[in-house]
Amino acid sequence: MSSLEAVWVQPHTPPGAAVVTGVFDILHVGHVRYLGAVAGRGLPLVVGIEDDPRVRAWKGPSRPLNTAAERAEVMAALRFVAGVFIVTGPPAAHGPEDYIDLLAPMRPGALAHTAGDPHAGARRAAAALLGAECWELEAIPGRSTTRIVNAAAKS
Repeated sequence: MSSLEAVWVQPHTPPGAAVVTGVFDILHVGHVRYLGAVAGRGLPLVVGIEDDPRVRAWKGPSRPLNTAAERAEVMAALRFVAGVFIVTGPPAAHGPEDYIDLLAPMRPGALAHTAGDPHAGARRAAAALLGAECWELEAIPGRSTTRIVNAAAKS
């Protein structure tokens, strides 16, 4: 049993969706292009937003800038997003087994991530165990929330 839970903001119940999880703190063109490319592969797109305590533990006390509820609301407003949930649970629960238990009831058709993701191997293993495809898409160069936050801090 996973210590992670999905709190649905915009439910999507049919099986076979492409699932992406992440922080999505400040939605930017890199996010939109990446998510649009995932949705463009033909499966409904479901996005999991990491909750605030998990993000704070991973990225430091000044993050996230926007609450999980606000990030989920913005994500749900994108026309190509079919469902949105918030990932809740202890920050230490971030291994493939935690996400397998979280995602198994959704019966995803694919798990997507960006090239260079340090957890790519675990994501491929999780997809295989879930019977889902694993899609690795190129990140949009020079586009990241961290870059935006750092540039704003300098000005």
